[in-house]
Amino acid sequence: MPGDRNNAPLGGKAMILRVDHMAIAVKDYKKARDFFVRILGAVPGSAADDNNHMMYRWENIALGDLSRLELLTPTGEGSFLEGFLKEKDGGVHHITLQTSDIEDTKNLLEREGIPFFGYMAYSDAWKELFIHPKHAFGVLIQIAEFRADDWISEDMKLAAGKSFQLDTDGKQLVLKVSHDGGGVATSRLSKEEAKRLRDELDGML
Repeated sequence: MPGDRNNAPLGGKAMILRVDHMAIAVKDYKKARDFFVRILGAVPGSAADDNNHMMYRWENIALGDLSRLELLTPTGEGSFLEGFLKEKDGGVHHITLQTSDIEDTKNLLEREGIPFFGYMAYSDAWKELFIHPKHAFGVLIQIAEFRADDWISEDMKLAAGKSFQLDTDGKQLVLKVSHDGGGVATSRLSKEEAKRLRDELDGML
């Protein structure tokens, strides 16, 4: 389990649980969305517009098991993305890391003398801060505390109350397990592997 690592910096609790997604800022949102969703098969998730302050739209899209992108695009004059997109049509804007505790993360960064900005606790659903590229080897890093399943499509999750699901394609056992990173992790087992799994479970229970 990620939070059980002995070498974790927060007294045994891992600060960073995983890389959650990479954010791509684009000028032509419709064209970019068509590329990722229609052509590459990404599954749309949560999305929203901020037309009062930062003037942009964001949308999370999922590609396969546990892999996600976020599309960002300006929605009006004064968008915070204007400078980033001034001389290009698009590019990687930031990466988002999921933390187990934003307050512990903030305290750790302060102790280590690593500057950060944009600390916000919008609600229990999303708390964040950013590390500027000049302090993170050229990459803008967003660190956030959240529940990953809250931000992805229902199509990418198991039915409510289910932690696993078993299917078969006639040749292999398809095992889907609910994952803390949001959505499911899928494994395909041969008949021999499925029998070994059954025997090991019998020996453990």
